[in-house]
Amino acid sequence: MDFNYIPLVAIPQHDIYFGLHEYQVRNTVNKHVTRRVPFRQLFRSSRNKTSIQPTSFTTRVKKRYRQWTEERHRRRLLVNIMKLIYKRRFVKRILFGTGICLLLVFIFIFIIIPLVYKNSYSFQRSLLFLNFVNIPVNFKSPSSLGLDGARNFYLTTEDNVTLGVWQILPQLLLPKLKASEFSEKDYENALGDGTPVFIYMHGNSGNRGSAHRVELYKILQQNNYHVVAFDYRSYGDSSPVEPSESGVVSDSKAVYNWVKSHSNGAKIYFWGHSLGTGISSHLLDVLESEGRTISGLVLEAPFNNMCDEVRSYPLAKMFRYLPWFDFFFTEPMYENGLKFQSDRHLVKVKAPILILHAEDDLVIPIQLGLKLYETVQSSRQGKSPIKFIKFDKNLHFGHKFIYKDTGLSSTIKDFVKESSKYKPF
Repeated sequence: MDFNYIPLVAIPQHDIYFGLHEYQVRNTVNKHVTRRVPFRQLFRSSRNKTSIQPTSFTTRVKKRYRQWTEERHRRRLLVNIMKLIYKRRFVKRILFGTGICLLLVFIFIFIIIPLVYKNSYSFQRSLLFLNFVNIPVNFKSPSSLGLDGARNFYLTTEDNVTLGVWQILPQLLLPKLKASEFSEKDYENALGDGTPVFIYMHGNSGNRGSAHRVELYKILQQNNYHVVAFDYRSYGDSSPVEPSESGVVSDSKAVYNWVKSHSNGAKIYFWGHSLGTGISSHLLDVLESEGRTISGLVLEAPFNNMCDEVRSYPLAKMFRYLPWFDFFFTEPMYENGLKFQSDRHLVKVKAPILILHAEDDLVIPIQLGLKLYETVQSSRQGKSPIKFIKFDKNLHFGHKFIYKDTGLSSTIKDFVKESSKYKPF
């Protein structure tokens, strides 16, 4: 190695490189002056081709401290970068997992459920009738629910289905009932006293002992009407036979036949609520096609047909905007005979009709009741009476509390009075 071209560098006696191998370096300017330079310093200088400048111990300490500080900052920066990368990976994993879960939920709700619904008649039937929703009631003791002058008995239909039935006497007969015990025969004979009889057909879920239904019985009783309330097959204490539209209509017809045979010509009215409006409308169409009539039909919270009702049902709101909604939901129900087309049945009948509907009904929107009313009214062209009464949403009657209306009793009396003047045949 040639040191003749390395510039002179002054090294203090307290050099931090003290103790390393040193070599004499000749100054190219002043050749008779020599200094000793550590080999490491010499090698570093020659490698970088930079002159070695004289530095003090304090300067070198500061430099080393600065280098150490910079190195520590670099390490911290590296750690922070790694943490950020890890966090991003963690966030990505969370987002990925959430996306997978949402995809599975979407597939389950919008693909699997529609497929099961379309191919399962029992699933369709259960969601429509809700007969598995039952309320424990002591059917054999209507008085435990506050119904005075009521008895429990059972009817058997032509297809061997047993129906649980309540017969509730009008208010004017209660003093006579308290004076002497009424036998089964006395109850049957009471139907023929000329007082109007209301056959009540309830909606889905629950049974004839549900609270809002019992309250309506009391209003009809106080108006001095006979009330006959019953449970369709699979409801209450009736036979556990799977329901269908034809089945529940057949049950209702059996009750009508029994009332007709004991009423001695008294006026008979149907009162249908919710799903019961579809049943009573269907039955009325059947009876009039056979040449038999009823005095009037009261529809509480009705719908025009099951197709529109399914579209409006709260549970179906998340599905109804799907392009395959009808294919998976409405068409299978119609194929299985679950139609309840009140609009088609009532355009054929002539009996007087009263429709009651609350504006805040969320189960069956009032628009469906109005649609049914307009359809039937246009077909009748004033030949037979039909009346629509709506209840303001501020009353908060909803789907099943119209009985709370203070004027309901008078409304029913007026309808009975007006309908008694009309003779459909």
